Amino acid sequence: MKASEGDRITIAGGGPHEPLRDGEIIEVPHPDGTPPYLVRWSDTGRQSLIFPGPDARIVHYEHHGAPAAQPGTSTAAPLTRSAARSPRARPASSSG
Repeated sequence: MKASEGDRITIAGGGPHEPLRDGEIIEVPHPDGTPPYLVRWSDTGRQSLIFPGPDARIVHYEHHGAPAAQPGTSTAAPLTRSAARSPRARPASSSG
């Protein structure tokens, strides 16, 4: 697992009734991006130095603040239902 300052981290709760936690990675002491990470938690605003476990996920951000594209995904907006339809020829109206 590797991260950079500004990335987001989410950690699944330990049980079915424990909420998902998320925060911003505000410091990465190792130049190679490996843990530990100093995280500011979004729910409390507190900071913690953590070594993420297997239940942690990192969302990488590019330097300008936009989410980095993941391989095999697109950052384009999803098509709306009408935009997803292909144009069809309309039958000529018959006047009677």
